[in-house]
Amino acid sequence: MASMDLFPYENPETIRGCDFVVWHGYRSDDWTRHRAINRVAYFEARCDHGLKAGGPANFKNYVFFEVEILDPKSKAQLCYLDKVEPNATVGEIKNLLHRLYPKWYPSRQALKLHPEGKALKDEEVLEDLPVGTTATMFLQDLGPQLSWTMVFLAESIGPLFIYLLFYFRLPYIYSPEDDYTKSPHAVVRLACMCHSLHYIKRLVETIFVHRFSHGTLPVQTIMLNCLYYWGFAAWLAYYINHPLYTTPTYGKLQICCALFMFLVCECGNFSIHLALNRIRCNGARPRQIPYPTKNPFTWLFFFVSCPNYTYEVGAWLSFAVMTQCVPVVLFTFVGFAQMTIWARRKHRTYLEELKDYPELRSAIVPLFL
Repeated sequence: MASMDLFPYENPETIRGCDFVVWHGYRSDDWTRHRAINRVAYFEARCDHGLKAGGPANFKNYVFFEVEILDPKSKAQLCYLDKVEPNATVGEIKNLLHRLYPKWYPSRQALKLHPEGKALKDEEVLEDLPVGTTATMFLQDLGPQLSWTMVFLAESIGPLFIYLLFYFRLPYIYSPEDDYTKSPHAVVRLACMCHSLHYIKRLVETIFVHRFSHGTLPVQTIMLNCLYYWGFAAWLAYYINHPLYTTPTYGKLQICCALFMFLVCECGNFSIHLALNRIRCNGARPRQIPYPTKNPFTWLFFFVSCPNYTYEVGAWLSFAVMTQCVPVVLFTFVGFAQMTIWARRKHRTYLEELKDYPELRSAIVPLFL
């Protein structure tokens, strides 16, 4: 059960001074006779987005809802809302719950109709849920959250600096006689420049180009993402900058062709992100069909729904050919598998949300996948 110190308003006189509380014929001593978890039923609380627990002046023939929020494990009652308007959204209920329990900010909450069910979306309306006029919801604490901007910055800054540690051959990485030495191979220097260019581009896009919704990620998931990017960066950097590294089989021809394709894919990826920046969206839901522009790099939109992923895979595949390094090949393969999942999901969203979406387009690989 919720403890008494979780509720911030133990003094009835303090409650009367709050701008979001209106008493409805209850005496001060009534307030002190009930548990804190039930006290929300006695006042009208109004969140910043207009959620009301209480009624308008004229509520004849007006159907209100009752919302009970429980702990999914103990089934203890955390909150009880009386006379909630039927057009209240799940997001508004989260905001009200946040006012009662400040540690549970909205992005940390997942409200469900069943303890093992799917989390309700913030835009879902109370009267549209299969609950009747009495709704029982279960609160799942998602843990501390960070914004997508912080996620992208963490994923990009780490590999950028980790690679440079191996490139400059800092002590304790290779043998002592190789400390602070430089590779005699030009391809090693090109690889360092290409790797740094890729992640600097990502940082610039994160700060100036990408538009993120209000979505967040749990800190634990961010740690796993960073472990993936940072770990692969260290692994491939170790072999590419190793004193015993051997150059590609076909020499300059292989290196120059792969370098050219890498730069083309990086320019294409950046161009697609600029084009997507101009597309109107409703959160994660697209409101416009992305079309090619006069920029030739955007013409891939004729064939795929997510050309940014296509260019991303192409860039790493070119990097793998240029360096002829097995860890880069594995990183490219794993990235392609993950981006294929994302691309197919986004492609399905385009088909569901947008009418007259071009049928010729596939998800990530033109005319194939």
